[in-house]
Amino acid sequence: MRGSLSPGRVRQGARVLFLVLSVPTVAVSPLPSRSPQEREGADGASFPPGHHQATADDPLLRICVIALTSFAFVFLGAASQLGEIGSSIALVIAFILTLVDSLPLGEIATRGLLYAWQMAVMPMALMIVFNLVLGTSPHRLLRQTVVERLEAAATAPTATVTWLPGAARTSYQLLLAVAALPAGLAQEARAALSEHCRAAAAAIGAGGRPPAPAAPAGPVGNEALRTVQASLDGLTRPNGGTDAVAPKPPFLAADAFSNPDYQRYALKTTAAAVICYLTYSLIAWQGIHTAMITCYVAALGTTGETVHKLALRISGCLVGAAIGLLCILFVIPHLGSVGGLMVLVFFGVLPGAWVSAGNERISHAGVQVGFAFLLTILNGFAPSLDMASARDRVVGTLLGNLVVYLIFTGIWPKSAVADVRDRLARVLAALSRLAALEPAARAAALDDAARVEAEAEKACEQLRLLPFEPASQRPAPAGIARLHALIAETRALLPPLMFCPGQEQGEIAQRLSRASAQVSGTAGGAGTDGVADAGPDAPGSLAARVRHIEQLAAR
Repeated sequence: MRGSLSPGRVRQGARVLFLVLSVPTVAVSPLPSRSPQEREGADGASFPPGHHQATADDPLLRICVIALTSFAFVFLGAASQLGEIGSSIALVIAFILTLVDSLPLGEIATRGLLYAWQMAVMPMALMIVFNLVLGTSPHRLLRQTVVERLEAAATAPTATVTWLPGAARTSYQLLLAVAALPAGLAQEARAALSEHCRAAAAAIGAGGRPPAPAAPAGPVGNEALRTVQASLDGLTRPNGGTDAVAPKPPFLAADAFSNPDYQRYALKTTAAAVICYLTYSLIAWQGIHTAMITCYVAALGTTGETVHKLALRISGCLVGAAIGLLCILFVIPHLGSVGGLMVLVFFGVLPGAWVSAGNERISHAGVQVGFAFLLTILNGFAPSLDMASARDRVVGTLLGNLVVYLIFTGIWPKSAVADVRDRLARVLAALSRLAALEPAARAAALDDAARVEAEAEKACEQLRLLPFEPASQRPAPAGIARLHALIAETRALLPPLMFCPGQEQGEIAQRLSRASAQVSGTAGGAGTDGVADAGPDAPGSLAARVRHIEQLAAR
């Protein structure tokens, strides 16, 4: 038994596994990065014929198919819930079709499709097994979210499958209500609420349900305070405080066929990919095919997003290739076993994985570090000593970045400011809908409240990307400061609006609706004439915040 598990047996078994499957580039899955030429094993495997056979003998038809499928899937990804998966599908189809030029037989292209599926499925299966054994379960993650919200609510005043979804919504309502508590609330009441929030967080963190809160000593006259107590009481119920389920968004966006931005984005991405394909095909330099991959990976909706991702892709590629070159020079010549190569891959990918697991603003650079490192040191079934692969990957990435930058900044450029205005208009429209509701219905309208927070956060993220845009597309510093102030005011308006008693709610709803139209540019140039001319408002009051929002939106 001990002999059968010896390192040599395991190493040979690993070789047999990969030779039978014939997947030389599985480490960089799911993107097929080169044309597989190995023919060992699995000779009986087959794959249904597809577009590659229909276009094998007609380069013009192949380019047309690449363009049409690319446009269709990139458009679908931009205008639907498919998201980045649409660009990934377009990339896989287009890349496989580009391999036909370098293959002498259509059967090899068919086998290439099989390799692509194997490269995609094998790592995914390993990830599924890994997450089943060591991953965080959704129930534990949702429970942790509820605990964090309760702990956050505790600092402000000074479980089953059916319980957790309701508790998640109830805890969010609790956060909003705590933020709207009156400044004059007695210190004893604040301390009692804080203590109960901490007790509830401890109980939920331990896997149980929180204890029932003590009944208020007298009548509660504040809507926010009543909501806090009702939320704490709801967490003790079997449904977590609510049976409401967040509505699922439609698959296609409401303006999928009326908003030209989706079609323009798909056209620009497709044009960049086709230009890169024609470039490296005409100069017969297949090694820089990462140029076309860059077009699908780095292209995003706004200029700021696209240039930011291009910068991350360049920096990650250079760092990963540099690490790979150092390993080729000083480490790989001393490797003598598969185990040594596995250790090298582990420590080479580790920096990229660490960066990738961090903030979303830099995570893509980590992916590129690991990707460039693997493409540099791995070639077929053995470590590579060819430095040309690192050069080709860097040149291809730089070429793709250049093409994407020129197209996305020169043809139909969409500044991040335009996206910020669209999102702010949606924020104000959601606030207007909230203001038009009755007080009891407004306090329970968590979907609109969550939409306000989500759109405001995305608007903030777009403003952070403005330094990546060309100076000619950026607004003046005063305009950027005004947008920051408008986002801050809309977020500050949400808690008091959710729990205001309801006086003049119709007027507030109309004023916020007008502000939404002004921000989106559909108000017909009303300017400051649409701002209500009432007397002075109390600082920090609901009326004062609405007036300030109107003034910021009218500029």
